[in-house]
Amino acid sequence: MSADALVETQVEASTTAGLVRGAWRKECAVFLGIPFAEPPMDPLRFAAPVPHGPWEGVRDALNMGATPQRGNDGGITLIPEPSVPGPSTLNVNVFTPSPGIAAGLPVLVYIHGGGFTSGSPASTWYDGTAFARDGAVTVVISYRLGFEGFGWVEGAPHNRGVMDWMLALEWVQQNVAAFGGDPGRVTIAGQSAGGGAVLTLLGMPSAQNLFSAVYCSSGVAADVTVQKSREFAAKLAERAGVAATRAGFESVDEEVLLELQKKATTPEGPPLKALRSLADDGLILGPVMDGDLIVQSTIESIRTGVGADKPLVIGANDDEFSMIFAEAKNKLKWIPAGFMLGRIGLRGPKRRAYLQANAEVKSGGTAAVMGRYLTDSIFRAFIPRLLEARGSASTWVYRFSWRSPVHDCAFHCLEVPFFFDLLDTEGVAAIAGDNPPPAVANELHAAASRFLTDGDPGWPGYGTKGLTKVFDSPSTVMANGYAAVVPLL
Repeated sequence: MSADALVETQVEASTTAGLVRGAWRKECAVFLGIPFAEPPMDPLRFAAPVPHGPWEGVRDALNMGATPQRGNDGGITLIPEPSVPGPSTLNVNVFTPSPGIAAGLPVLVYIHGGGFTSGSPASTWYDGTAFARDGAVTVVISYRLGFEGFGWVEGAPHNRGVMDWMLALEWVQQNVAAFGGDPGRVTIAGQSAGGGAVLTLLGMPSAQNLFSAVYCSSGVAADVTVQKSREFAAKLAERAGVAATRAGFESVDEEVLLELQKKATTPEGPPLKALRSLADDGLILGPVMDGDLIVQSTIESIRTGVGADKPLVIGANDDEFSMIFAEAKNKLKWIPAGFMLGRIGLRGPKRRAYLQANAEVKSGGTAAVMGRYLTDSIFRAFIPRLLEARGSASTWVYRFSWRSPVHDCAFHCLEVPFFFDLLDTEGVAAIAGDNPPPAVANELHAAASRFLTDGDPGWPGYGTKGLTKVFDSPSTVMANGYAAVVPLL
């Protein structure tokens, strides 16, 4: 989004660092690229984020700020996520119907996905206009990615990307009232890695005062161990020819380190082995259980009652990663599903129980079963585990089941334009077809808006019956919506 795309009428708002100038677009005022932290460059590259200092006069907020994502990584998540060059990468974008007015509106703070290594707040898919239309303020934040944000660096603070989230949320607490928002009604939301981010924050005692509710789409907490993080840092340092220390990594150019990171994270060996590793071992780069900022796993922290006072909406798409097997569909139809599941590590009574619980998926062929198993292993089986840890805390669960005609399944990232009610935005047709159902977008977006306002999305809580909202055409509410993953628990 450029300044040319904004209506000429400009508007100002006051922040703790100074005045910013945005512009009206229809009934929504848009402020882009407002820095919440000093550029994380030079001595601040591997440091904790530092609040941005004051500026004189009025700072233009008419164009997207620089992004932590560099180069041509946009598109990895199926979402158009452009990279914007520049040093000042820690920014917020604000969409509001009431700039400069003490309106006390609910606030959505959105954290983008991308596996903690890619993704961009500059995506047109993260436009908060529809939420502004419904009386809410949207703040989209950036954070350091990959090794810069989450790598283990001796002599530097760990979890720098997590610190970026927290400082952005502190910025919201201090500034959102000037954009019409209520700092006491802040819902943090995210998809994929962004969903993992909000779950991490939900389980952090030190973050509890920064938000009041959580909305998680297709998210799983990374919970990277110190050992895994240290081992990867040593591997990366060896490739760079430097010591695995702050001084060593600071001596490596950002672009060089990024290329080495990409090579070091590229799966090795046969595809099935790589998929099994992803399902069993999780991500290499992401929030680390460092014993300081993050003391224990997210689920264990939540089990102790952390975040129990925060209402939570959580869900996943039915076939997050099924596209991976789409090209092999014709070849796989000659191979029994049970045999392929055995190759990826699911055997014995657990395999039989899983196939029985997913008989409908099995009727679609071996590729469908493999896609569902990978989806369940990484995403969907995590949800009942988290729900068990949450106990009686207020929680609502959903499934996104609408099957796109493009890949004939409800795959990863598909729900995002429905959540933001932006079906006519660039790039949506490429994954949702030419005629995605407006009724599903209206329903999902309305539920999200209601959750921001009331702390209740409008369908029954999960409770003892496992009540689950199924977003489809038409949508329903069903009991035990994640029963098919029980054999994997």
